[in-house]
Amino acid sequence: MKRSTDQILTSHVGSLPRPAELLAKYKKGASEDDLADDLRQAVADVVKRQQDVGIDIVNDGEYGKPMSDAVDYGAWQEYAYGRVDGYEVRDAQLSDFSVSRDFVEFSDYYGTPEAAVASDPDAPVHIGVNVGPVSYARHDLISRDIANLTAAVGGEADAFLSSMGTGAEAFQLPSEHYATGEEEMVAMAEAMRDEYKAITDAGLIVQIDDPWMVDQFGVKYSHDWDVAGYREWAERHVEIINHSLEGIPSEQIRFHICWGSWKGPHSSDLPLSDVVDLALKVNADLYSVEAANPMHEHEWHVWEDTKLPENKIIMPGVVTHKTNVLEHPDVVADRIVRYAELVGRENVIAGTDCGMGGRIHPDIAWAKLKALVDGAEIASKRLWP
Repeated sequence: MKRSTDQILTSHVGSLPRPAELLAKYKKGASEDDLADDLRQAVADVVKRQQDVGIDIVNDGEYGKPMSDAVDYGAWQEYAYGRVDGYEVRDAQLSDFSVSRDFVEFSDYYGTPEAAVASDPDAPVHIGVNVGPVSYARHDLISRDIANLTAAVGGEADAFLSSMGTGAEAFQLPSEHYATGEEEMVAMAEAMRDEYKAITDAGLIVQIDDPWMVDQFGVKYSHDWDVAGYREWAERHVEIINHSLEGIPSEQIRFHICWGSWKGPHSSDLPLSDVVDLALKVNADLYSVEAANPMHEHEWHVWEDTKLPENKIIMPGVVTHKTNVLEHPDVVADRIVRYAELVGRENVIAGTDCGMGGRIHPDIAWAKLKALVDGAEIASKRLWP
């Protein structure tokens, strides 16, 4: 995994704006064969665009993960339903399985057109229900994604593919096969290891997307945790994540947490300080956290009291998808420097709060990535005078 040895490197969390033609074909239900050439070219194009903008550590934009006509509750996890056996996709509503405390406190806001449709508890979503033993089935699809990315980067060793963390399924509709959510999580961990290993065996970096590590605290449904109770769950959650990563070198693993991608107050977000020690136990060399949206920008202070383990990297999100306001490069630089002064400049890679695709207008998303690169250049001059 590259480090910022003489300048601040840049990357992002994963999802990037998709070409309208590719998105239209996904939504029309085009077959994998019909999509193959378009997907291969789209990945090549998005890799080149990242490189042209100046992003150092690129990915495939998550283009191999389809989006549906229902609410994009998250292609980051929905794609897995088509890659593992043991799940049946059903239509549901957000209110069937999770309602954020934020949605309850600001219900009037979430009923207005200004709120993202994905925050509407009555909006339709596609949800995977566990109906049988879980195992990884579609090795051909992850092989396709690996081949498309490796061809596009032309040997770039530090390209990455993002992959679903193991905890999401256990906090949706109840399993109809496993007796407990934990049993389902362990089964998913063992299944998803196939995907993680395929990515890393190909010489790429795997990013484990796990917003549930912190986001679950704000969900008001089957649990009513205090922080102590939540930490008990989170500690076991980390053990299961590490179980899924067994046999994979930590230098090929990035771990991403965030507090949900919807645009809203986020009044019930769990402070990073409450679980940062547990997150750092995940067997990864890089930890990606939100650092630009107003609910979490102040959390650079966490690193005044928390020591980043030796040889680990923090990737703070220094631009965010949660607002259409474009960050000034000097603001981006200030955010980067705060982290660098606390954990060491070589231990910082500048990133985004979360994926930019599908959550913000494409023109703004790419402008934010350019601001990220420009801000990193300013910060590098300050940190390597």
